[in-house]
Amino acid sequence: MLIEIRSKNADQRKIDKICDILNAGGLIVVPTDTIYAFAASINSKKGLEKLAKIKNVKLKKSQFSLICNDLSEISTYTKPIDRKVFRTMKNSFPGPFTFILNANNNIAKLFGSNKKEVGIRVPDHGFTRALIESLGHPLVSSSVHDDDEIIKYTTDPNTIFERHENEVDAVIDSGYGKNVASTIVDCTLDQPSILRQGAGIL
Repeated sequence: MLIEIRSKNADQRKIDKICDILNAGGLIVVPTDTIYAFAASINSKKGLEKLAKIKNVKLKKSQFSLICNDLSEISTYTKPIDRKVFRTMKNSFPGPFTFILNANNNIAKLFGSNKKEVGIRVPDHGFTRALIESLGHPLVSSSVHDDDEIIKYTTDPNTIFERHENEVDAVIDSGYGKNVASTIVDCTLDQPSILRQGAGIL
């Protein structure tokens, strides 16, 4: 299913429809402020298993990130955050960053592993954040890569749909995505460090 949306003016009926898909264990493709991403509800084991399958990894060994609407609920999934790190996140979100934080036991339970870290995203994309707000909890996500090593990421939602329509329950079409991923910042040690320079500039 290909669902066309506008990033600024969210159609609540479409949001409700996508929430139903996610709550039923569906796997979707969502737009962000950088590249398109596969996503499932954090509360759906079925959806998480689908996400792991499409990325060809075992769930307990996966390196998926959480897409949140804002920073209000991240304490549910992370250990206490240093005040300086939190200030940096607050100044950077919403935006093209993934902050790697020390995870608490809730993440280990969700992924069935002793996972100690979790990536947090709050993208600057109105529809996706409105979707998460209506859903009531974060999405678990992973980038949509392209088979072409030079292109790296698939930017056309129609192409994504053609390639994955038998593997995902919906592709959210917000127009062409970007071809530069988020900047990854590791905040698990005393000093934050950039693991991957992407679209975000600290």
